[in-house]
Amino acid sequence: MNSKVVAFGDRADVLAQTRNLKMARSQHAYVRGSTVKFYEWLAESEGKVPVGPSIWICGDCHLGNLGPLADTDGNVEIQIRDLDQTVIGNPAHDIIRLALSLAAAARGFDLPGGVTARMIEAIAAGYVAGLTEPAKAIDAQPEPVRKLLRLAGRRRWKHLAKERIEDVRPVIPLGARYWPMDKDERRLMSDMLASETATQRWSAMAGANDDVPLELLDAAYWMKGCSSLGRLRYAAIVRHGNGDLSLLDIKEATKAAAPRTADAEMPRDNAVRVVTGARALSPNLGERMIAARLGDTAVVVRDLMPQDLKTELDGLAADEASAVAWSLAAVVGRAHGRQLDTHQRDEWAGALHTRSKSLDAPSWLWSSVVELVGVHESAYLDHCRRALLAA
Repeated sequence: MNSKVVAFGDRADVLAQTRNLKMARSQHAYVRGSTVKFYEWLAESEGKVPVGPSIWICGDCHLGNLGPLADTDGNVEIQIRDLDQTVIGNPAHDIIRLALSLAAAARGFDLPGGVTARMIEAIAAGYVAGLTEPAKAIDAQPEPVRKLLRLAGRRRWKHLAKERIEDVRPVIPLGARYWPMDKDERRLMSDMLASETATQRWSAMAGANDDVPLELLDAAYWMKGCSSLGRLRYAAIVRHGNGDLSLLDIKEATKAAAPRTADAEMPRDNAVRVVTGARALSPNLGERMIAARLGDTAVVVRDLMPQDLKTELDGLAADEASAVAWSLAAVVGRAHGRQLDTHQRDEWAGALHTRSKSLDAPSWLWSSVVELVGVHESAYLDHCRRALLAA
């Protein structure tokens, strides 16, 4: 057996250590993995942030959670990729989270502070454009974003298989990322995929005329992500009734930590909550997800597509930063806006226009990002110290 394979009983310790090391790589990585720190700041900032309409929000809208996503027909669009923390809440929270993430990324790229200031301006403008004029916002996408979309559009199953499982054969190689499942886990997964509920939902989603259960060909525990490390997560290769193969991402759905509207009515089942939020915010993703049960555990089952990619900004030039920030904020604006009518969109856009004297961006957004960057930088340094001591 590969020496990197982690046994069932050792998972928790290895996952905790991996998560801490990932978060210590950079301040941007720390921001991605420290959602609770962000929520703590929100709880202490009542009155500083405008309150928008109660709609489905991402809840953890950082840079890594945006990227190309294909619908079931292969059409690709930049949308929100991860909805673990989705709740009905204040859309301003997504704007601040994205701005913080991009500010941290800019610091990691050694971009001047003035570039960060312009990025915050662009985020405010891009969000409003996506909210009120979604079609024009898509047409205005900058070249780095168009390049990412072209790359995603060229990808096929062989690319997904090589990237995720290192081979086009329907086998998941055990190693650093994929670990063996015990017999109870495998039995529960087989039962879940063969259940009438899962079969009917998957068949309807794929437009199939039969209710043939998915055939489980191979599966493994999947060590993936950062803030979600420690939850149950599996990769599974399945065969559909028509012979097609799919690579499934099966992730435990836990209670959201993101602040929600006090009187919001949301599904009590966390997997149903995630899928419902995804269908509201990211239709390309939501239409190929189902909520299921793995024994007593609520899980979200996602059919991975070759076109699904993260937005990676390594090497982003200063002259491209504002345009990319504008475009990504427009994605969030579109996601929020599709849940609102024209009057609601215009009213929310108007509430966001409170400019500072020295910066063409809402003063609440600028001050929020400045405070949060300081909070996260000190917390990041302390995290690195503790990670070194534990090494």
